[in-house]
Amino acid sequence: MSRSGLILGIESSCDETAAAVVERGAQTRSSIVASQIATHAPYGGVVPELASREHLRNIVPITRSAMAASGYSLADLDAIAVTSGPGLAGALLVGITYAKALAFALGKPLIAVNHLEGHIHAVLLEERQRLHAASGAGEPIPLNSDENGLPMPALALVVSGGHTHLFLAKPPAAGPEIGAWQYSLIGRTLDDAAGEAFDKVAKLLGLGYPGGPWIDNLAQFGNPTAVPFGFTQIKVKAHLEGKTPRTKGAQTAPIADLDRHFLFSFSGIKTAVLRYVEVHGLRASCDARQRTLMEMIGSGVTPTWRDARSLCDQQTLDLIASFQHAVVGNLLKKTFAAAEAIGAASVLVTGGVAANRELRVRFTAEAAERGLPVAFPTLAMSTDNAAMIAAAAWPRFLAGDFAGWDLEANPRLTLA
Repeated sequence: MSRSGLILGIESSCDETAAAVVERGAQTRSSIVASQIATHAPYGGVVPELASREHLRNIVPITRSAMAASGYSLADLDAIAVTSGPGLAGALLVGITYAKALAFALGKPLIAVNHLEGHIHAVLLEERQRLHAASGAGEPIPLNSDENGLPMPALALVVSGGHTHLFLAKPPAAGPEIGAWQYSLIGRTLDDAAGEAFDKVAKLLGLGYPGGPWIDNLAQFGNPTAVPFGFTQIKVKAHLEGKTPRTKGAQTAPIADLDRHFLFSFSGIKTAVLRYVEVHGLRASCDARQRTLMEMIGSGVTPTWRDARSLCDQQTLDLIASFQHAVVGNLLKKTFAAAEAIGAASVLVTGGVAANRELRVRFTAEAAERGLPVAFPTLAMSTDNAAMIAAAAWPRFLAGDFAGWDLEANPRLTLA
């Protein structure tokens, strides 16, 4: 049984090294994140080997900073939680190896957490903290099915650079023996994740990395209906049934087990943007924009989207706005259709793409029209962090669901 309720979470699945201390899955005591954007920006994407090296440099000082900021000592912890997958193998290994060593040295239980589950709990954690602040209670709200802040079950859209999944999330039953949350996979991408499409289109247009924030900021200056992008209906082909999709989310349920109306595909719109650039003679301007931004980086100046705006003509801004409008519209259409079909009581939108402003505005408006509660994490909690890992670990701690010392990284770990 818990003594302090404190769990140290460690996250290193991709290009952020993070550590956080969370109390009873409901109150963040500290959360520290070391970003690697500057390291990977010159390459236009994450370089796995460089990511692993940066994790090795950061894991110890980041954990020490998180513990210092929490005001607690390592001895006060009840458990150590760590992301075990999915993600980059080398990056995951850094966090897992350190967490195992720390847990063994302290004699604390080790808890393995799925990165996707962590993103879902990023929203739930902040909902509990909101309720706690509103109630004025002295102690964190204990975890049970009635105190998650949102009607349950919830349909969770996990949308980021590596994932585009729809899960039906059900909380554990209330009581002294709380078990783990239950998840059912409702839909997913067949190829690129939505965030990956943002990154690749941004790179194609000569913008910076990560592409999502650049496109989000530049889209406000363009006409979202200027380029009529569309998504065709997905037809499941017999030869694809049961095969792994080409995405970092990787091994999930066979295609045949999912309703094709809730399947996503973003490789086509990438190709459509490329075709538009070629047909309208924008390639030279894209290359020139990229050279200018790279020269700024080479001279020690960090370019911003404002620098990029001055390098974009109106046609390019319209293209950016139209691309974003189409992707957000596709996510919205399928998410709310799935919520209605399965009878979800609320919708959660989480992951890096959940920080997109147009997505938040349009999802909020659609939810209000349907009378369906919708929740997003704060911008800081949208991207990878360790607080969400520690929060997701709390129900597992209560259930005694601990990992063994043989825990290994699983880059293709599934949820549900």
